[in-house]
Amino acid sequence: MNEVTAVRPQAGAGDSEESVPHSIEAERHVLGAILTNNALHDGISTILKPEHFYEPVHARIYDIAGQRIARGALASPVTLKAFLEEDEGLKLLGGPRYLVQLAGSAISSFAARDYAQMIHDMAVRRELIALGQDISAKAQKIDISSEPGEQIVEAEQALYRLAEQGSSDQGFKSFLRSATEAVQVAAAAYQRDGGLAGISTGLVDLDRKLGGLHKSDLLILAGRPAMGKTSLAVNIAFNVAKAYRKGVLPDGTEGAVNGGVVGLFSLEMAADQLAARILSDAAEVPSELIRKGELNESEFRRFVDAAKDFEAAPLFIDDTPAITIAQLSARARRLKRTHGLDVIIVDYLQLLNGAGRSDNRVNEISEITRGLKAIAKELNIPVIALSQLSRQVESREDKRPQLSDLRESGSIEQDADVVMFVFREEYYKEREKPSEHELEKMAAWQDAMSRIHGKAELIIGKQRHGPIGTVELSFDGRFTRFGNLAKEWQGGGEESFH
Repeated sequence: MNEVTAVRPQAGAGDSEESVPHSIEAERHVLGAILTNNALHDGISTILKPEHFYEPVHARIYDIAGQRIARGALASPVTLKAFLEEDEGLKLLGGPRYLVQLAGSAISSFAARDYAQMIHDMAVRRELIALGQDISAKAQKIDISSEPGEQIVEAEQALYRLAEQGSSDQGFKSFLRSATEAVQVAAAAYQRDGGLAGISTGLVDLDRKLGGLHKSDLLILAGRPAMGKTSLAVNIAFNVAKAYRKGVLPDGTEGAVNGGVVGLFSLEMAADQLAARILSDAAEVPSELIRKGELNESEFRRFVDAAKDFEAAPLFIDDTPAITIAQLSARARRLKRTHGLDVIIVDYLQLLNGAGRSDNRVNEISEITRGLKAIAKELNIPVIALSQLSRQVESREDKRPQLSDLRESGSIEQDADVVMFVFREEYYKEREKPSEHELEKMAAWQDAMSRIHGKAELIIGKQRHGPIGTVELSFDGRFTRFGNLAKEWQGGGEESFH
């Protein structure tokens, strides 16, 4: 039978109808199969939507049939006739008789899904053509409201959405498939150093609490200024990137079998300052000497050697200030596409801008945290986002933070899988130093300082898939380094995180 010539979507400029990918015959076969065997719709509907049809009348027939089948009603040429009798497009094709012709062109049930996939693929090709034409048209039009950089971000987002079309709508999984995936996670944990299900942070006690950094998780790391949240995030980034080892994963694909590729978005601190912190730690050269340029020859040599050792580590820093959540998402996708990506760290989320630029800051933060969680799920990687705490912490006698201290806390707490707080009691105790002539107070203060010196607490206030509690860490302010804290029963001093 000849291809239908009813009204169709307009082809792009310079494209003839024949040059646009489509198959009216395939569409007829699929519709015929559904109208004669409604049970086929369930399997086909996971890959084929009404908008994938090239012929608008076919799209309407598929849509109405799908709605009836979803309600448990019969979809046949007779039952659909009442809904389409006044359809002008169907009249051009011969009216209700065309529905009978469709049923007569039905193909075997086992071939229906292949034809449905062909229709879907051709629709994607048409979208690619339309997207290319749209990008070209926008680039040619000089508009002050649409800068080239924004156009690039929009184009990347559109292409990525097209590439991922259908990947998030997988429907039910059989228990066998889910169990197989669980076994693969366990196998990866068995092969990875430390036997963790997730990526190791390099901090042993934290890894025990979290089981490592898990794919698709959003982790919030919060703290008051000077608590060291940026330092801790940088330490984790250092550990993950330094431990990176590529190999074959249990599912047969290539990827990180240890450590990972890290993308660090620093909205507050310049990339060279972050690099200096990392190298200060690696070379064990005090960070203030680096800033002042007061290094002796030995220290400078260690600093340069550390830079050489670390140059191959897969740590990528983006220090663009005030980017939007959409821009961050686009850059993360690009990094994953070009170099791979296993962990994202954002310092810090209150410096991100939402797409809508809402006047209501709470709503904007909600949009940002939802966006970060969406990135974690979409790219299937852990995302660590740093967050500020409100000043109400300072007004309490016990200044250990809690969930209610999160600024614009509702959405942050709700969207996060893990919420952690950095707390250094030493910082507050230093500011309580008594005067020299108060001997008893001075003795008590010195005793307290000796117990908490060089120690930090990482308070896990929420963990969706595990216990809450407190992890004790060491902190060395000279190198802005957090590390594993040796317990008294273990003997010895503090253990570096290396």
